[in-house]
Amino acid sequence: MNVETIIIVVLVFALLLVAMLIVPRWRLKRAIRQVIRIFREHSAIDIKNAKTIDELGLRPRGMMDGLFRGRDYKQYAVSTLMKAEIIQRTEDGKLYLLDDKLSVSGLDKGTSYYR
Repeated sequence: MNVETIIIVVLVFALLLVAMLIVPRWRLKRAIRQVIRIFREHSAIDIKNAKTIDELGLRPRGMMDGLFRGRDYKQYAVSTLMKAEIIQRTEDGKLYLLDDKLSVSGLDKGTSYYR
């Protein structure tokens, strides 16, 4: 192998590594914005207007659908927002968005890590 081939192999490997680290993070950020938009469009922004996963259209894809369409990062986004206590669950399993916690987090203003 000559030096040029080694350089090309190293560059391709570096690009793949960067893609593996950056693309999923970018897709999660995008999914978080989409999930926030979905909650606002369905007015699920307080406990009295809480909606089920089905009403919000956030039901996880089936296995076959996932094979053909790729990973759905909205599920990870919902999980991330629940861990951050921005999305809350009612006793009967419905979900709603806490706008005050969202505002404090900065996710809605683009100042956050997730934007």
